[in-house]
Amino acid sequence: MTTPTTPAPSLARTPTSGLNLSRTTATAARVLRQLRHDPRTIAMMILIPCVMLLLLRYVFDGSPRTFDSIGASLLGIFPLITMFLVTSIATLRERTSGTLERLLAMPLGKGDLIAGYALAFGTLAIIQSALATGLAVWVLGLDVIGSPWLLLLVALLDALLGTALGLFVSAFAASEFQAVQFMPAVIFPQLLLCGLFTPRDNMHPVLEGISDALPMSYAVDGMNEVLRHTDMTATFVRDALIVAGCALLVLGLGAATLRRRTA
Repeated sequence: MTTPTTPAPSLARTPTSGLNLSRTTATAARVLRQLRHDPRTIAMMILIPCVMLLLLRYVFDGSPRTFDSIGASLLGIFPLITMFLVTSIATLRERTSGTLERLLAMPLGKGDLIAGYALAFGTLAIIQSALATGLAVWVLGLDVIGSPWLLLLVALLDALLGTALGLFVSAFAASEFQAVQFMPAVIFPQLLLCGLFTPRDNMHPVLEGISDALPMSYAVDGMNEVLRHTDMTATFVRDALIVAGCALLVLGLGAATLRRRTA
């Protein structure tokens, strides 16, 4: 008679579900520790939007009203572009170096990893947005009718959206060069259709419809609401919620498409 044997315990990683606060914050702390040893990346994320705003102000030195009309919009666009580039390249570097595969071999869910990255880069986005907004309003003299705090809120949401987009597209790039190549495909169409160069209702109806589906359009609309109204309007709330919702949606897609290794 054969005696039944007890199966050997599996050494495979136990899948995790949902988000765990301790795992998420540990991931964020690790990313921030790594960034601390990369001062060039920190300088790019925090200072580049400020430098761009400074250049823009003196490009229009002879017509400050022009700076007032587009400065607020670019205050949201510059952080989005910067965070998109830095986040996509940094996340891809984690994958190609094997760090991502080692992390996912631990009791760490994809949601924890993506949320940790978002928390780390979001912390830097807060600093970046605060510096850029303070520079534009209190140093460069950007004329804003509404509250500068609302301007800061939209700039921060834009930076977080750029972080989410960077995390998402990094899953489809095999090299840092490919990650940069996603910028013309993801950022440039939004930049052209967001209403920065011409009101969206003056565009061809097809392009106007496409712009209605792009989050950067609502970021620019939100900034313009702050420029034109002293109080928070319902349109501003709608625009801010759409940008925040898009950021959360893209983060969810980033977790769903996260791969351990780049082929």
